[in-house]
Amino acid sequence: MQPTVVRVARLADPAGAADGVRVLVERRWPRGTARTALVLDGWYRGLAPSDDLRTWYGHDPERFAEFAERYRAELREPDRMAALARLRELAGGGPVTLLTASGSPSISQAAVLAAVLTGE
Repeated sequence: MQPTVVRVARLADPAGAADGVRVLVERRWPRGTARTALVLDGWYRGLAPSDDLRTWYGHDPERFAEFAERYRAELREPDRMAALARLRELAGGGPVTLLTASGSPSISQAAVLAAVLTGE
């Protein structure tokens, strides 16, 4: 069985040949970004962290571990589990790139989702 390939990238990063399916995982459409300017195969806004969690976190690197734990708990909610299952199906068919508007993708919800999808 081939391992699941999940990448994390900034929304502003240019699309690459190795990206596979490109999916935005933000709750809201990023300000100042034209929808027609992106190479995007889907938008899984239902997988984004809750507004309360996102606001609490504020992309503070010192809070990332707790954010990841709380976010994983949110991902166990029934609606999110269904969306996560659909995303897993995509990842099973080839590479998936999770796109975030965050300036620090390595400490974003996309990084947590990538870890969940790859079984980390």
